[in-house]
Amino acid sequence: MGISTAATASCEKGLTISKALKWLDDNFEKPFLVVALLLSITLITYQVLFRYIATDIFGISGSTAEVEELAIYSFIWLSYLSIPVAIKNRSNIRITVLVDRLSPRMQEIFRVADEFVFLVFALVMAWKCANLSYMQMEFPQYTPAMDIPYMLPYLVLPIGFVLMALRLLQNLFKQIRVVGLRDSFLAVAGTALLATPILMQWEIGIVSALLGAMFVCLLLGVPIAISLGVAAMAALYSTEYLNVSTMAPTCFAALDSFTLMAIFFFIAAGVFMGSGGLSRQLVNLADLMVGRFVGGIAMATVITCMFFAAICGSGPATVAAIGAITIPAMIERGYDKRFAAALVACAGSIGVMIPPSNPFVVYGVIAKVSIGKLFLGGIMPGILTGVLLMVYSYWLSKRNGWTGSSEKVTPGKLLRSIWEAKWALLVPVIILGGIYGGFMTPTEAAGISAMYGLLVGIFVYKGINRKNFISVAVDCCTTSAVIIVLIAMASSFGYIMALEQIPEAIAKVIIGITSNKVAILLFINIFLLIVGMLMEPAAATIILTPILVPMVKKLGVDPIHFGVIMTVNLAIGFVTPPVGSNLFVASATSGIKIEQIARAAMPMVIGMILLLMAITYIPAISMWLPGFM
Repeated sequence: MGISTAATASCEKGLTISKALKWLDDNFEKPFLVVALLLSITLITYQVLFRYIATDIFGISGSTAEVEELAIYSFIWLSYLSIPVAIKNRSNIRITVLVDRLSPRMQEIFRVADEFVFLVFALVMAWKCANLSYMQMEFPQYTPAMDIPYMLPYLVLPIGFVLMALRLLQNLFKQIRVVGLRDSFLAVAGTALLATPILMQWEIGIVSALLGAMFVCLLLGVPIAISLGVAAMAALYSTEYLNVSTMAPTCFAALDSFTLMAIFFFIAAGVFMGSGGLSRQLVNLADLMVGRFVGGIAMATVITCMFFAAICGSGPATVAAIGAITIPAMIERGYDKRFAAALVACAGSIGVMIPPSNPFVVYGVIAKVSIGKLFLGGIMPGILTGVLLMVYSYWLSKRNGWTGSSEKVTPGKLLRSIWEAKWALLVPVIILGGIYGGFMTPTEAAGISAMYGLLVGIFVYKGINRKNFISVAVDCCTTSAVIIVLIAMASSFGYIMALEQIPEAIAKVIIGITSNKVAILLFINIFLLIVGMLMEPAAATIILTPILVPMVKKLGVDPIHFGVIMTVNLAIGFVTPPVGSNLFVASATSGIKIEQIARAAMPMVIGMILLLMAITYIPAISMWLPGFM
């Protein structure tokens, strides 16, 4: 009896430990992410309120430099600690065009290879970043505002990369069990063979090492951010006058930017609004406005996407938030389900045209141009794209007999609907009014909108509650971090490109073929449309902006105008296979195959390309509003 009791107690203890380890595995990073998220949003909100309440109203003088610096460091910490969670969920951005065409067995082998490459990169970076932290301990430097040792904020680098390595080891062990030892060995050996020129330090040249490593990693399916990081590391390793250690401080310095935080805050605002239940109020209002006309619910879908675009600045987020409501509504009213999904996918691309726009922020940071002017430049192209989609929806609906709703709209109903959606309608007023009224920077406006979205989601619409708050907060962090860390890795890549004068060389080759401005812009548009089919817009913007902007400047094209051209090009890429992220989200939301949605979207895509040509060759479309700044 005593033995049985002891065995039972031992078994229960073992189960308790197992549950604790399982909880730790699932949740280790989450408390840090939630704290850093709330801290950064609160600090930026405090900075704005202090300026306009404490200083302007009560005359209290003081500096908020310490607050801003702490907000930036919180943002950097949550960015690097979010990537291990993204690794666990396999939600990093990658190109899978080649891998998707392989047999199931080869796909699993390639997955081992890309996890192995990522693991090696994470381990090397953890080592280099640990050395950086140790140097800061031995020879301390202090931050300009808070006057704390730089070692403290730098600690996120070794901690973050170690956590990445641990998550990658977990994934790798799981994958080896699926693939088997033999195929896993083939994957590792094949990867090592491809890396031989770099490892053996053959004299292949820094440019060959940089571009070769990048293309090999992208084809293997390695996340784009890590592909850029590995390429930079390979280039630095293959030359005698540069050192891999320089990547460690660069990874931190690239994110030590107040402007860059705007991307994180805009994404957070969109996630909070979508989770909080705001999207349904927008759909109801748009449906009441145009739902009674031929093609009414389709046009309401486009209008809602335009509204939501002015909140989150993200195409896929717009499709996910609006498509879940409008696709079933359109199908219920007799619309073709393929058209319904395709329309939401195309309308979602407006999310990166109408401000705020995350690609505009990325482009503005890299090209060093006014983000406020870029936001203004995107308004007319976004509105024209919406009008184009609504006209097509009306024409197709009339042709197919898709009539509007029979609900009678009275002024009272319309006013009630506007009142119910007032919290959502206030967001663009806060963001754009704050920026162009001179009250806030884009980052401050984004921070305020994130705090606003969180409070409205919790206390007004009550879509964010105790049960889902942690998951919503973590979703904010991981969604933004995938893009943010892409920028960090691209900084070393861009540094080497600039050092080797690669952008200038490419520009000389193209201008050597023809100096005709019309022909070069047409060539760039075709090139960007192809890139948009294969690469996520933020990644394409990061890689191509340093190459293309110097070239178009020589042609006399305003960089603001070109930023709009580039973003509209890549927005079309959201709905063009094989890597059209809006297509994937619309497919997941509707349950319809991607190829069916792509075929239904083709007439709309052709119309968007024609509009792109007008934006390219009629600068006034995008430059009229920025001209008032």
